[in-house]
Amino acid sequence: MLINRRSNFSYFPLAASLFLIGCRFSPTPEPRSNYLVVGIESNPLQLDPRYSTDANGVRIGGLIYNSLMRADERMRLQPELAERWTAPDDRTYLFDLRRDAKFHDGKALTAEDVRYTYESILNPKSRSPKRGMLKPLDGIDVLGPHRLRFRLSAPHAPFLEQFTIGIVPVGSPGAETNAMPPPGSGPFMLESVDSGEKVTLKANPIYWEGKPSLTGLVFKVVPDALVRVLEFKKGAIGFMQNDIEPDVLPWLKRNTQASVAAHQGTTSQYIGINLTHPILRQRKVRQALALAIDRDSIIRHVLKDNVTPASGLLSPLNWAFDETVPQWRYDPQKAKRLLDEAGYPDPDGDGPRPRFRVSYKTTNIDLRRRIAEAFKEQLAQVGIELEIRSYEWGTFYNDVKNGNFHLFSLAWVGIVDPDIYFQLFHSDSVPPNGDNRGLYRNPEIDRLLEAGRATVDPAQRKTIYRRVQNLLAEDLPYIPLWWWKNVVVQAPHVRGFVPYPDGEFISFKKVSLVSGPPTP
Repeated sequence: MLINRRSNFSYFPLAASLFLIGCRFSPTPEPRSNYLVVGIESNPLQLDPRYSTDANGVRIGGLIYNSLMRADERMRLQPELAERWTAPDDRTYLFDLRRDAKFHDGKALTAEDVRYTYESILNPKSRSPKRGMLKPLDGIDVLGPHRLRFRLSAPHAPFLEQFTIGIVPVGSPGAETNAMPPPGSGPFMLESVDSGEKVTLKANPIYWEGKPSLTGLVFKVVPDALVRVLEFKKGAIGFMQNDIEPDVLPWLKRNTQASVAAHQGTTSQYIGINLTHPILRQRKVRQALALAIDRDSIIRHVLKDNVTPASGLLSPLNWAFDETVPQWRYDPQKAKRLLDEAGYPDPDGDGPRPRFRVSYKTTNIDLRRRIAEAFKEQLAQVGIELEIRSYEWGTFYNDVKNGNFHLFSLAWVGIVDPDIYFQLFHSDSVPPNGDNRGLYRNPEIDRLLEAGRATVDPAQRKTIYRRVQNLLAEDLPYIPLWWWKNVVVQAPHVRGFVPYPDGEFISFKKVSLVSGPPTP
């Protein structure tokens, strides 16, 4: 099998690959004093917090923009721009803002900016993908320069998570203008964007927590994982988190002075399914797909145990996680029986003709293609022909957002509240109102998700979401794959980075460089 050939990994082929790639390198640019270069896999598509949904856009944007509240390294919501907040009843939130927060242009951040940010998301003309998540918001009252009140139309327990949206100044243009992202109030400010190459941030000298130790950060886009590793070894990159070829980690430990550590994360990888497809809309077919995928083999041979098998979106670190939700273990014989029962018998037994063909979209990153090839080979064993279509990140993501797929794989990052299920699977959350891109509809799921939103008591909510997790595990509107571990690789001169379960970059505000290494 493909994954078995990949598992015969040794030092020589990796070293040869790195040598050949190194021969194609352009010279390393002159270093910039006290800038840390972070290697990333793909270009952030949007930094404006009202529009950003891709992982790198959200993570880099989190350094530029502050929000009323922010999840800490244990995924607990803590005040950020909010000096204090109260909930006098289950429909009202009162916030008192910090008085020392300023935007990067020196303008004071006030309650009017907060109101503008949320109202601009709600404006239909802005076409913000976050508009649906603010649907319960009935109004915002500015009670003073640094005090405001959020009013909900009904009790909505997960609305607390919406207070993590980054705040922009009054009058900031929308994404449709193609303008540069507006200034934020975060620890770093946007210096430049070289699309497809790098995003450069510089320290905010007037940051209310104090100027960061780093002069700046360069997020360098290097799609090829082996090239990123070689640039790290040369000193042109000083930090990498995730998007690293699993095979290369032992090599890094042997051939560099890198600190390499893996931490349990919350990022959930899944296979998305177009439920309007005449074959894929049948539950037995989706179950057969889940049974035909040998996760353990892929995890062991391709991913080198840098993930853990998933039963659903919510990881064991989430308060609503239900450990009783069953996982779909590899069982190709049962998969074949389900396909027969669904009306798709194998036309020639072990012959070359498939039961049916479907396409699978992914990025052109090598690791993603290797995983896709493993899926293709495993599904072929039960008579399903998988056509792999790989694209650069922007094209792939646009196809997913527009529903132009049969199957695809993506990961959900930063899941705090189980209300994520509403965004993904409620009938009202089909784009552009949410991310129900597979167009899943289930009245019982709708009812439960509505109850989960309206219920304030955590114990009752956990009972509701236990039922949701079990129903989705049976119905499979998507196929859960694994939860990623956060793998952090940093040069020895990098100090102070604290990993977050969702892969956030916010702790760069406390990172320092202890010597004078090559930085970009």
